[in-house]
Amino acid sequence: MDVLDIKVQVKTRHLPDHLPSDSKQFAFAYHITIENNSDHTVQLLSRYWKITDANGKTSEVEGDGVVGKQPIMKAGEQFDYTSGAVIDTPVGNMEGYYVMELESGERFRVPIDVFRLAIPSILH
Repeated sequence: MDVLDIKVQVKTRHLPDHLPSDSKQFAFAYHITIENNSDHTVQLLSRYWKITDANGKTSEVEGDGVVGKQPIMKAGEQFDYTSGAVIDTPVGNMEGYYVMELESGERFRVPIDVFRLAIPSILH
C-alpha cells in the first residue's frame, strides 16, 4: 500500500496553573490537527505515545481513539483535539503514532514526529 497523505501538526503549551503550586511536576497541553490529504476516507482507531522527560524517564500510553473518539475523516477533512501530559521535569518530549483504517479494512500507522514539551524561556 502506498503511504497515505495524512499530516499531523502539533502545538504545545505549558499549563502552570494546572497542578498545585507545591507540585514538583509540570503539566502541558498539546493541540493536534490531523489532516487527511489523501483520496480515501480513514478512521483513527487508536494511538500510542512515548513520553520522555529530561531525566530519561519514559512512559507509554496507548489505547482506543483520542479524547474518547475514533474520528472518521473523509478526503480533505481534518480533526482537531487537545489533550495533555504531566512530566517530572520542565522539559521533555513526546512521539508516537496513530493506527488508522481504510474503508476496505486495511490498517496502517501514521507516525507522529518527536515534539518538545518545555516551559517558556527554559530553552534558548
